[in-house]
Amino acid sequence: MTTITLLGTGLLGAAIGQRLLEVGVTLNVWNRNPSRCAALVQAGARQLSQPGDGVETASVLITVLRDGPVTTEVAGSLGSLKGRCLMPMGTMGISESVALAEQVRLQGGTYLEAPVLGSRPEALKGRLLVMAGGEQDVFDAQLPLLRQLASEPRLMGAVGTGAASKLALNQLIASLTHGYSLALRLVQASGLDVDRFMDVLRPSALYAPTVDKKLERMMSHHYSDPNFSTSLLRKDLFLFLREARLAGVNASALDGLASLLDRAEGTELDCGDYSALHELTAG
Repeated sequence: MTTITLLGTGLLGAAIGQRLLEVGVTLNVWNRNPSRCAALVQAGARQLSQPGDGVETASVLITVLRDGPVTTEVAGSLGSLKGRCLMPMGTMGISESVALAEQVRLQGGTYLEAPVLGSRPEALKGRLLVMAGGEQDVFDAQLPLLRQLASEPRLMGAVGTGAASKLALNQLIASLTHGYSLALRLVQASGLDVDRFMDVLRPSALYAPTVDKKLERMMSHHYSDPNFSTSLLRKDLFLFLREARLAGVNASALDGLASLLDRAEGTELDCGDYSALHELTAG
């Protein structure tokens, strides 16, 4: 039976861990806050005191950590990775992932970035969208594992292309949510019934399913129980802006949205669902 070490058991990490246990994987788990491993341990996982404790027993180490610097720090603490694959599934910058791949190589391991689109519900059902970046042979070796988490894992290209795909998609999440919030605000200010507006939007080429997913939250101002928080959306948008500048892309039009999201920091909106961005577009 395959043994996997999972480093990071937040909302997404815990759901990935639960899915792996359900498909018969022997699982080691670690989190900076040990209490966040409790549900997985109760379901059969082995809790580690330190992230490196499970290296010798696991063939793959999956990280689902907050960002690139934290992932790099934790990976560096693992020691030798000879014969093992490090697979970060959280969001990182392109440059961060490329640097981490080299670090892992020096530690003797192989590397496959595998960021995902989707959150807890998709992870529990094995329906995440996996965008891998790395060598073809490494991807092929990990494909059976990835197919437990996604119906159709994709190799995007070399290391960095998976990270680029994830950042591009998360930028679209931010931009779509912002654009829809602005449209909704103007519609309501004009006195137009929102349902009438939606009747026009839904059959149009402008419609995206995420609109209906977030409409109820925006209308009811209910942002608790998030699968993806405003804080994480802001973090990823700033990361996109940094990587865009490194790549010579003019993304200055997003600076206003970044400043808007900055206003959520330190408020209750920050830990709520990212559709709480709607509260920031009020006049």
